Amino acid sequence: MLPMELFHKTHEYLVEHVKSPVERGLMREIDWSHRLIGIKGSRGVGKTTFLLQYAKDKFGTSRECLYINLNHLCFTDKTLAQFAKEFAEQGGRTLLIDQVFKYPKWSEELRYCYDNIPQLNIVFTGSSVMRLKEDNPYLCDVVHSYNLRGFSFREYLNLMTSVDIPSCTLKELLANHKQIATDIVTKINPFDYFDGYLRHGFYPFFLEKRNFSENLLKTMNMMMEVDILLIKQIEPAYLTKIRKLLYLLVKDAPCAPNVSKLSKEIQTSRATVVNYIKYLSDARLLNVLYDGEESFPKKPTKVYMHNPNLMQVVGEENINAQSLAETFFCNTLFKDHSVNKGEKGVHFVIDGEYKFKIGVSKPKKMDNNIIYAEDNILIGEENVVPLWLFGLLY
Repeated sequence: MLPMELFHKTHEYLVEHVKSPVERGLMREIDWSHRLIGIKGSRGVGKTTFLLQYAKDKFGTSRECLYINLNHLCFTDKTLAQFAKEFAEQGGRTLLIDQVFKYPKWSEELRYCYDNIPQLNIVFTGSSVMRLKEDNPYLCDVVHSYNLRGFSFREYLNLMTSVDIPSCTLKELLANHKQIATDIVTKINPFDYFDGYLRHGFYPFFLEKRNFSENLLKTMNMMMEVDILLIKQIEPAYLTKIRKLLYLLVKDAPCAPNVSKLSKEIQTSRATVVNYIKYLSDARLLNVLYDGEESFPKKPTKVYMHNPNLMQVVGEENINAQSLAETFFCNTLFKDHSVNKGEKGVHFVIDGEYKFKIGVSKPKKMDNNIIYAEDNILIGEENVVPLWLFGLLY
């Protein structure tokens, strides 16, 4: 059987058997008319399933679309550009490419395909550590980049209950939170599912019949061993330092990192510690906050685990409800908003405008200039908003 035919057979099998448990919001956000689309995301969030579901929904069994994984040994002998040209000559119109960052000179060859095979649309996936626009002279002016995140609480609710809760913007939520919450609570009780989401709902592989904690730990190690070391071209000998740094941050998260102390602990320079924290953030293991307009390479003012699931797996002995609540809020707001550390009495400043205090019990003294995201209420009033509602933002 010819190699192209083998790829088509594999594609047909994968598309036939793919089943996305819930429609991902990103599927509607992407403008699929673009000729070169990059979909970034951390390990475990379902990038491969996302590609295959798009192929199934848009093309069915048509051979105009083909999914390939660049891990295939075929690409040690044939270039991506040669393969794409051959596919287009046989009537191919959409090429879906997985694991692109493991292929040498992937960006140059994607640019060649864009310039020389105009009838071909290419959608590729890559690690969240990749920088498709900022540091990529071949693609910066032609690629349209999107990020696939883990399940939002809204997506998790829709999966677990078969309801169809739509997403909303932050402004819509703050203006109408009481009505939005009331409409949902008449159908389901979100508290029946919120703890489960915090434990395991962010990563789709909780649906697999495997030990979730062990699976997530393996995924975290792959993020460091492959995504960070390979893409950032770091010597494997430094992996131990990166792993130890993550562990030290996890133990105290959320925390204001003491860079001098951390540099002594892992025996490297302060600048390297700040770089490593940035890499861990790019890999979606951490979320880092800065004061005001500051950003990398300044040291972050506060570090959170990227999502509550990670806290449950690696920080269990120190976990508490307040830290979980803050981590959930921080993660869900990071998608479409700027998130900064607040001043005294305020946890977060969103978009330089909204001041939020996150709590697990209603405060005794209220401030009208602060929005209170409260963990233990189903329906709020005025500037007191249920924490779970922020899971509807995507």
